[in-house]
Amino acid sequence: MFPPARVAPTHLSPLAAAMGKFLPKVRLQQWFFRNDAGETTMNYFKTALLLAGLTALFMGIGYLIGGASGAMIALVVAAATNLFTYWNSDRMVLRMYGAHEVDARTAPELVGLVAELASRAGLPMPRVFVMDEAQPNAFATGRNPQNAAVAVTAGIMQQLSREELAGVIAHELAHIKNHDTLLMTITATIAGAISMLAQFGMFFGGHRNSSSGPGVVGSIALMILGPLGAMLVQTAISRTREYAADNLGARIVGQPMWLASALMKIENAAHQVPNFEAERNPATAHMFIINPLSGHGVDNLFSTHPSTENRVAALQQLAAELGGGAAPTAGAGYPSRSPWGGASTSRGPWG
Repeated sequence: MFPPARVAPTHLSPLAAAMGKFLPKVRLQQWFFRNDAGETTMNYFKTALLLAGLTALFMGIGYLIGGASGAMIALVVAAATNLFTYWNSDRMVLRMYGAHEVDARTAPELVGLVAELASRAGLPMPRVFVMDEAQPNAFATGRNPQNAAVAVTAGIMQQLSREELAGVIAHELAHIKNHDTLLMTITATIAGAISMLAQFGMFFGGHRNSSSGPGVVGSIALMILGPLGAMLVQTAISRTREYAADNLGARIVGQPMWLASALMKIENAAHQVPNFEAERNPATAHMFIINPLSGHGVDNLFSTHPSTENRVAALQQLAAELGGGAAPTAGAGYPSRSPWGGASTSRGPWG
């Protein structure tokens, strides 16, 4: 459990010199309050329906395997899974990726940047973690804004500019502000449980006749359709939340094209630098700002992220509305450098 909410320090990192390019803070706050309440309510209603459908699918598989008692057991397991995830999801995922916490003494630039953006977003100061991972990427976790954490890889700090890193951090803070971190972790946990339950049904029910259980055909259907349905629900939630976090994150930082440039750079690098821990734990892929798994560059049926091209197009449109400037030209031609200019090093500017 994280300690009570922390107040963002007043010390600003050297990046503050570039923050004159941010939108005025009053304009940002006005947008928060002006945001269409009806649209926000509808988005959360759709999300609630998706989660309800996922839980119902879990119970349905339990019913096919064990009848009414199986459905009740599945409901209890789903509730217990959600409860455990609520209290422990942040620690589990941070430990999984070997993330170590940094502070204003060990990483003053990074922590100062997070503090400035958290203040602009009206959020408590989250804990800040660094992963010793070469692939540039980042994610946020935590059950609520008062118990949140932002984790970035060493690779992202070596390869992005200060402005691009600000865009990425703002995107992750938007997930925290929208309470996405808990939602996405619970969804992934239930989806994984459904997959395991369906496989259990294959072995447990495959030897039973059709009158007392699902039988061989029913078990095969469970093994295929159960995880498929869970994946579809998880995908629908993930894509919706990524677009929303891009939009709010761009408004927090005030420059949509900073985030757009960062997304293109990370997308390009993610296909060249493998993230082995993510490959071993694909259920966590949706937590990252860009899908860390190989072979997910298009907006297809089973991708947990919208295509980067679609996200950049949406940010370009937002930039035009806010007067955020022209689109960047990120990609393979970008030099690999740290946020402080110059060539990147193996350890990175954060030590």
